[in-house]
Amino acid sequence: MKSLCVYCASSDRLDPKYYEAADAVGRGLAARGWTLVYGGGKAGLMGAVARGAKAGGARVVGVIPEFMKVRELAFTEADELISVLTMRERKMLMETRADAFVALPGGWGTLEELMEILTLAYLEVLAKPVVILNLDGYYDDLLRFFDRILRERFMHDSTRKRFAVARTVPEIFPLIEDWVHRPSEKPWHQTR
Repeated sequence: MKSLCVYCASSDRLDPKYYEAADAVGRGLAARGWTLVYGGGKAGLMGAVARGAKAGGARVVGVIPEFMKVRELAFTEADELISVLTMRERKMLMETRADAFVALPGGWGTLEELMEILTLAYLEVLAKPVVILNLDGYYDDLLRFFDRILRERFMHDSTRKRFAVARTVPEIFPLIEDWVHRPSEKPWHQTR
């Protein structure tokens, strides 16, 4: 059984297409018999992906900082709701409990989680699939920035092998299922 960590927004003010995509991700992982590992929230895309996963019969594991739980932001229908003290603990638990990662559109928190997991992949500390859902071009500017980082040689071209980009929800799952870890030809510290 696989577990998929989903990074996504907690905002309730988004275009409906984002909630539909989050629900479809939850239902898609459930159809494959996978477990959802996510930030434990009931609002925004977090709530949509969790409700979609539960509706499809998936096991849902939420990892939520105590300060968010106190504000009644927790998805109490989760099969397992783990309370932690800090956001760092949350990320570490989500990382260790997941076999793969997908970043849906999101804000600061989603970007921070994505950047950390990409950094671990780049350093070859993490050898798990990472997929960015670039729904309707949401991440186009970020992907162009990644290209600039490579063009200006702040990172080696092998960085491109550390993640995949999906444009639609159905594209996510084959990218995870067919993913092959490709170690860098050069250690990360020799990539200049």
